[in-house]
Amino acid sequence: MAAEPTAHELLRKHRPTLDQALEAIRTRAYWSPHPEHPKAYGEDGSLDAAAGKAAFDALLGNRLDLADQPGIDDWVGGEVSPYGIELGVSYPHADLDVLLPAMRAGQRAWRDAGPELRAVVCLEVLKRISDRTHQFAHAVMHTSGQAFMMAFQAGGPHAQDRGLEAVAYAYAEQIRTPEQADWTKPQGKRDPLVLTKRFTAVPRGIGLVIGCNTFPTWNGYPGLFASLATGNAVLVKPHPRAVLPLALTVRVARDVLADAGFDPNLVALAAERPGEGIAKTLALRPEIKIIDYTGSTAFGDWLEANARQAQVYTEKAGVNTVIVHSTDDYRGMLSNLAFSLSLYSGQMCTTPQNLLIPRDGIATDQGHKTFDEVTADLARAVDGLLGDDARANALLGAIVNPDVKARLEAAAGLGEVALASREITNPEFPDAVVRTPVVVKLDGAKPDDEAAYMSECFGPVSFAVAVDSAPDAVELLRRTVREKGAMTVGAYTTDAATEQAVEEACLEEAAQLSLNLTGGVYVNQTAAFSDFHGSGGNPAANAALTDSAFVANRFRMVEVRREA
Repeated sequence: MAAEPTAHELLRKHRPTLDQALEAIRTRAYWSPHPEHPKAYGEDGSLDAAAGKAAFDALLGNRLDLADQPGIDDWVGGEVSPYGIELGVSYPHADLDVLLPAMRAGQRAWRDAGPELRAVVCLEVLKRISDRTHQFAHAVMHTSGQAFMMAFQAGGPHAQDRGLEAVAYAYAEQIRTPEQADWTKPQGKRDPLVLTKRFTAVPRGIGLVIGCNTFPTWNGYPGLFASLATGNAVLVKPHPRAVLPLALTVRVARDVLADAGFDPNLVALAAERPGEGIAKTLALRPEIKIIDYTGSTAFGDWLEANARQAQVYTEKAGVNTVIVHSTDDYRGMLSNLAFSLSLYSGQMCTTPQNLLIPRDGIATDQGHKTFDEVTADLARAVDGLLGDDARANALLGAIVNPDVKARLEAAAGLGEVALASREITNPEFPDAVVRTPVVVKLDGAKPDDEAAYMSECFGPVSFAVAVDSAPDAVELLRRTVREKGAMTVGAYTTDAATEQAVEEACLEEAAQLSLNLTGGVYVNQTAAFSDFHGSGGNPAANAALTDSAFVANRFRMVEVRREA
């Protein structure tokens, strides 16, 4: 049996990685310690593809033990994969009146450990998760409906990067104030006033992470690790259809905390019975001092209005917009947009919904293209991308829930269909619901059409909206972001004045902008340590992943003064 890691061993092992992460968030340059390619795993204790799949299969139909988490009063489950597999995993259900006090018991020692030791313990958690990336990939795939490669990358290394990024920001903010200071104030002829001051980063309490169905780890890890690294205990409440990836995360975290000599109850799981809806109950518990939430606008707004005892961080819904004004790479633009609309069946909070196109057409390197030509060419680009069913399955994944399927089917009745959705069979998972995107043409000048394009239609649904001019497109973009929010904005233009107008609108409305993407970077993808996910400055989210504001209010600095 391996010996428990000492503080010194954890510092020696992980301090270099922490230093690299701190440098990365300073320079915003590309960096990641987590390999993206599946073949990179299988050595140094990590699971290769076969071992990871076997580890996932071993979970099915069994109880997921969490090393004696307190207050277990039942075992719950019921997840069914969007690919049609019943997972059959059951999880401990907690008596909150027992679990929450137990979680607070270990906070003093965790607080006193200090920012550096907390950071490297978090990095050890991430390292052990990384070693099991293949297992996590299957868990993410079969709860979110992501295709395997996306589940592997977004649910594995990219999620781990975001967790590490949060740890780096948390550490940087906590050490901004020195641990101790000697203070001397001259008093003229009298003796000076001399004090010794000690400053301690004090956690707020228990952080609650309310997980989402589509990206349980990618969206869950920033809040989890930001709260843990700043000294808080963390209670993880997964989405009832996506419990497994976060339950595995909690199990790893509890093991690491125990191995490092801390109370494993600093991280715990709150699984729920079908229809129990414990998120509201938890959100109002006085012990909960921090809430991280990704999901619907309605519940996010409720949390912000009602969970008054907690610091609430929300990522909600928005209406992402791309202005298509002109381009010097028409083919590259179409290819880039087609991929952006298709990836994971549009089930990303960053997927473009509204494509604002001048009704008189656009200038391109292939000559003038009318509105109808642009929409028809985009439809052909999507068809070309998804024409092969094997490739389509690898990009689209599966529809995550019946509500997305219903929205997709209803969208065709909202206007003229430029690109019809089609059904695709997944030969490996015949019960999976797989659909290609639909693109519907709407008129920005018609009030009846506005109700459609000004509402979020989450899933593989996009609207090609005809506008009168570039200034009209910018004004509609501005109004959309201000009223509905946006996680992402894109624009294609060769005109300097239009580019400047779009950029100014995004700066004023606090929306993240991507300009003229025609290669292998897409508007709905962001890179940890460099790109901000959301801004916290428009209705789509009140926080950004990840910046100083995301971590700084998870702790308070408490001072003890003594006369020297």
